[in-house]
Amino acid sequence: MFNTMTTTKTAAALIGSLLTMLLLFWAGSALFHVGPAEGSHGDEPVAQAYSIPVESSGGGEVEAEEEQIDFAALMEAADPASGEKVFGKCRACHKVDGSDGTGPHLNGVVGRAVAGADGFSYSDAMVAHAGEAPEWTPEALQEFLADPKGVVPQTKMVFAGLPKPQDRADLVAYLQSTQ
Repeated sequence: MFNTMTTTKTAAALIGSLLTMLLLFWAGSALFHVGPAEGSHGDEPVAQAYSIPVESSGGGEVEAEEEQIDFAALMEAADPASGEKVFGKCRACHKVDGSDGTGPHLNGVVGRAVAGADGFSYSDAMVAHAGEAPEWTPEALQEFLADPKGVVPQTKMVFAGLPKPQDRADLVAYLQSTQ
């Protein structure tokens, strides 16, 4: 079935493809060098071909600004109608009609115990958080809504949070109106 000519052709095809791959690898490494520059030692910084100047983002200032927010004043000026629009971001997982979705129902959440919706299976992280903060006060909700993963690490909630304090206040006002 296999004669020497077929075996020779098969071996030539295999060796030819390996040679082609070797030549392509050699050409690619000649074009793109990854690693420290030639002649440099481990202690010397690698010279960059170009650099992109980046202004400081002022991340610390933003955090300090958020810490100084008077949430009580924001709650006084909060608009539940605007909060209902903000709730559109939550609607994929939460409901306010008393039935659970992917997440627990949120009607009556203000003043309710953390991890306290009857019949919902909370993550271990949220149950542990209930020991730290036993009740969903407006202040606790606004802190959680700002950064859910930061307040309750390893929570199953994948929502990144609401960066605007006014949106958080409006949402809490809306949730208070659904009691």
